[in-house]
Amino acid sequence: MPSKFPEDTRLLIEEALRRYFPQTTCPETIYEAMKHSLFSGGKRFRAVLVVESAKVFGGRAEDVLPTACAVEYIHTYSLIHDDLPAIDNDDLRRGVPTCHVAFGEDIAILAGDALYSEAFRLISTLQKANDPQSIIQVIRELATASGVSGMVGGQVVDIQSEGKTVDEETLRFIHEKKTGELIKASVRSGAILACASNKELEVLTDYATNLGLAFQITDDILDVVGDTAILGKTAGSDERRGKVTYPAVFGLKKSEEMAKITVDRAKDALKRLNRNTDTLADLADFVYERRF
Repeated sequence: MPSKFPEDTRLLIEEALRRYFPQTTCPETIYEAMKHSLFSGGKRFRAVLVVESAKVFGGRAEDVLPTACAVEYIHTYSLIHDDLPAIDNDDLRRGVPTCHVAFGEDIAILAGDALYSEAFRLISTLQKANDPQSIIQVIRELATASGVSGMVGGQVVDIQSEGKTVDEETLRFIHEKKTGELIKASVRSGAILACASNKELEVLTDYATNLGLAFQITDDILDVVGDTAILGKTAGSDERRGKVTYPAVFGLKKSEEMAKITVDRAKDALKRLNRNTDTLADLADFVYERRF
């Protein structure tokens, strides 16, 4: 990973994920399927955002780890379901066989369902805060981001748009909902738990909205120019499925320009905070510079 990525935070999250993961193994198959996808690698980008956002407002990493790990559960659940034959039909994720390839479609669906429910059990059981209402607010943020107003809604429009010509508004809707909403909720959740003010949350929302859009644009670009061995998933799958992407609509060069613009907008938003936001700015640069 580029040097600007907070590797120490990622390692802290990695350890917490293993510590919090349910210890029971009955029935064993479902836990093996959950572990297969949750511990197959990954940047833990959204979980890192929870922690680093909290730190901006004086929060400690250790105090928000349950929510950070819950976000990773939700993200992994979404990947398991996205990879299914009925949706993206991918057989490789993070360099290993996708969950349905390794365990079958039925167990993969249930593994995704289990991770999603475990996410909210984790927050409601282990997350602590000075203001208990902030925990309820975080649960609301993540439920909204992952439901019909967020990931699910974006995924539905994405599926319905395959092989069609869509306008920029529809393309942006897909990207902001399918990817951007969980990134935004991750940033906001860390800040909420660290008692950020409403005005500060508004600034972070501006940052995160642009960050999420930039993340998906670069993801689209990597699907065109990336290498399967480096990406850990099959490159070129978007074009083969007729997916609506920024390179498909605007071309590669214009998409790269748009990614840079949205990253710059994210960093500019942070300047309105009277806080040390260097790491959040670095994470925006990471989004633009990443190669996997």
